[in-house]
Amino acid sequence: MPDSTISNSPLPGLYIVATPIGNLGDISARAASVLARADLIAAEDTRVTAKLLSHLGLRVPMTPYHDHSDERTRAALVAQMADKVVVLVSDAGTPLISDPGYKLVRDARAAGRLVITLPGPCAAIAAITLSGLPSDRFLFAGFLPSKAKARADTIAEFAGLRASLVFYESGPRLGASLAALAGGLGNRDAAVAREITKLYEECVTGPLAELAARYAEATPKGEIVIVVAPPADGVAEEADDATIDTALRAALAEQPVAKAAKEVAKRFGRDRHDLYARALTLKGGE
Repeated sequence: MPDSTISNSPLPGLYIVATPIGNLGDISARAASVLARADLIAAEDTRVTAKLLSHLGLRVPMTPYHDHSDERTRAALVAQMADKVVVLVSDAGTPLISDPGYKLVRDARAAGRLVITLPGPCAAIAAITLSGLPSDRFLFAGFLPSKAKARADTIAEFAGLRASLVFYESGPRLGASLAALAGGLGNRDAAVAREITKLYEECVTGPLAELAARYAEATPKGEIVIVVAPPADGVAEEADDATIDTALRAALAEQPVAKAAKEVAKRFGRDRHDLYARALTLKGGE
């Protein structure tokens, strides 16, 4: 099949276009070509996308498409894909990566529309390359919950994974999130990358506890990505009783008491019988 995205007349359908995460020079020639030939751009925030279009010298009709867009909005866009080139963009980076869009792609496919992706910048991938942490296996987890208990429960779900963990975060929440990660995962190596591709790009590395202390009071600006190393092989993680209870609750939500106690005991180097008794208490208190 010929590549319709670099011809003068792209075929009608949905084009998922990655845009710069900071430096506008990172827009690809292919992405710029499709934007120039689009009949309509579905943008997370039309004001943000307007700046990119101005940089490229383009004037293309836009319509909002974001987390609050309803089924009727999606249906209207899918209908236009029958004979028009509809481009989906987020404010920055690759659409659908912690951004709205998967429902639009799903509905377009269900309607038999052409769906093409134009890969490009992604903050999560860029941060992994900057971090110097293992990149052969990783999990992208988006934003952690804002409430302390939900955040701790979420972290506990990831604790046993033998993979690097990647989170998006904002400046005001960074210190609390790093402290929660240190408490739930142990003092693993980590990296905080921010302002990627921009003038003040930086990537600060170190143990989670050290990073949590660094950002406890200092609130950095810009878009932030946290990368956390996987647990060390054969080394039990250190944790206080509150962290153990959080891990047990998360395990009990998915497994019987005995299996949950065994899993958490192995992970933290604790006595299985003690944790079995603790798990029974937690289970009984629910």
